[in-house]
Amino acid sequence: MTRILLLGGTTEARRMAKTLAEAGLDAVFSYAGRTNNPMAQPIPTRMGGFGGVAGLVDYLRAEGITHVIDATHPFAAQMSSNAVHACAEAGVALTALERPAWAPEAGDNWQFAPNMDGALAALPDDPTRVFLAIGRLNLDLFAAKPQHHYLLRLVDAPVAPLPLPNTQVVVAKGPFTFDSDLALIKDHGTQLIVAKNGGGAGARAKLDAARDLGLPVIMIDRPAVPERQVLGTVPEVMAWLDQEADRGV
Repeated sequence: MTRILLLGGTTEARRMAKTLAEAGLDAVFSYAGRTNNPMAQPIPTRMGGFGGVAGLVDYLRAEGITHVIDATHPFAAQMSSNAVHACAEAGVALTALERPAWAPEAGDNWQFAPNMDGALAALPDDPTRVFLAIGRLNLDLFAAKPQHHYLLRLVDAPVAPLPLPNTQVVVAKGPFTFDSDLALIKDHGTQLIVAKNGGGAGARAKLDAARDLGLPVIMIDRPAVPERQVLGTVPEVMAWLDQEADRGV
């Protein structure tokens, strides 16, 4: 009997959960627990990590999981890597539901950085008003360049002092629109945007606004994940589940 673990936290994961529920499939939605008050899902939900590869293997076996759908954020590389290794060890079928990366278009002024360290190195030395669109993780790293004014957009309000001395925080959840991001960037006098290449539609409005305003963007490449099957849409994942069922897996 099919029992699915959906590793979520993205818009694609929410769509996947809705489709699984409508299909009447036995599935569990897993949140990493990094945001307060996560969106309710139409299937049973668990919160928090698994305790590395070994903990995930134990969970898969204890819960009788037959299939894992990794619909985590493209920058959740550790969880995705753990899923690859745990599913291989437990003999559980795995696929990733992952949106394509963004690519520059005519009029874009992007500089690619291989990682967060590369993005930090790419920042100018002169004080600059930076829209640091990377979430709340990795902020400590940018304290090495305290001369900049950083605009942060966070899902939850900070509960502790931020490591950046010259910062303004906007608390908001996507999806965001072109008009709202254009206004945000103008209101804060943004001169440069640092963004993770998460892909998708919900967070790309800032890039369209940057193009419209002629602003440079430092785009951080996605981290490497062990080789795995990657599908791009919910219907493709449902077809994969059907094929697995036909094989008796």
